[in-house]
Amino acid sequence: MSILSIDIGGTFIKYALMGKDAVILSRGKKPTPQEGRRELVEAIGRLYDEMPDVEGIAISMPGIIDSENGYCVMGGALGYNDDFYFRHVLYERCPVKIVIENDAKCAAMAEAGMGALKDVSDGLVLIFGTMIGGGIIHDHKLLRGRHFSAGEVSYIIPHAEKKASRENVWGNRNGTPRLCRLYAEKKGLDLSEVDGLMVFGAVNAGEKEAIESLTKFTRGIAVQIFNLQTVLDPERIAIGGGISAQPVLIEYIRKHLDQLYSDCPYMIPRAEIVTCKFQNDANLYGALQCYLEYA
Repeated sequence: MSILSIDIGGTFIKYALMGKDAVILSRGKKPTPQEGRRELVEAIGRLYDEMPDVEGIAISMPGIIDSENGYCVMGGALGYNDDFYFRHVLYERCPVKIVIENDAKCAAMAEAGMGALKDVSDGLVLIFGTMIGGGIIHDHKLLRGRHFSAGEVSYIIPHAEKKASRENVWGNRNGTPRLCRLYAEKKGLDLSEVDGLMVFGAVNAGEKEAIESLTKFTRGIAVQIFNLQTVLDPERIAIGGGISAQPVLIEYIRKHLDQLYSDCPYMIPRAEIVTCKFQNDANLYGALQCYLEYA
């Protein structure tokens, strides 16, 4: 018997049939339905129908998730899931054990169980994609918080002089899109012409505008890491998401943190900054970890 691990994203559903030893037996991806929640449930149901000997389903999904009750408080990138007892409805279509959890928390579970945080008791995972996700590990366990929103760093307000709004939260387009936007503005390009690979290629080639863009982008990240460190005091912070595969990203973040700690007149403990182990598969492995621990 195997576990069907599913990573629901805003654009694609990635899935893998996995053994309890975390070996991937088969895998694939398909477009995420944009019409609504019923179409999403049916898409997962069809995956379930196609898989042999499925003991249970482990799901990573965006939003604020009450994993105890299988309830999606807020759907995040999939707004149609707001206020939705997702597990209950899915169980009617797929009558097996089902565990659901927030995607960034799944990434944290993967890193705590088998990855970059495996040997520390307190850690933090930050995932840089379209938005910014976070997951907190305390005493080797996932910290969910009273309202299941612990680690939701996307909603940090970065500019005190501006009102709280979609434009004034850290996660709003402040993942990879912010870096691309900074570079496009400096080069006078249309944003549609720029992607992360282009920017990092230019950085590695020594292009001034790209280096200036990355410097500003990573300075903002370092400031928030500094703030999170003073509140959470983790031993290690793991950086994930597609852009974390670029070594220069971590290099710049560490450089800015060195300066922040050097300038600070107080003796503040600091965490080790590392790259996540599982990269784009973190949510699949993390959903499995949640299933094995909580099902």
